Amino acid sequence: MAILSTPYHGYWKNLALALAGKMDAHFTALWDHGHIKFWSIKTLGELLHEAGFVDIRFERVGRVPPLAKSMAAIARKP
Repeated sequence: MAILSTPYHGYWKNLALALAGKMDAHFTALWDHGHIKFWSIKTLGELLHEAGFVDIRFERVGRVPPLAKSMAAIARKP
């Protein structure tokens, strides 16, 4: 079984960041403990599927779902 937590990025959150002019500040690598990778549900789901996981589901955490701060992926290997 795999349980992963990662920052959430989807269309609406990215659009909101772009409209607010915050994309560069949000994705910068110039701050301590910054993010290495950003994932969408689609890309993390594809990665888990390619690694042989099944029953993959996601929960969004923090804020309203389209602007969630994080997401958790839960999956299992047969």
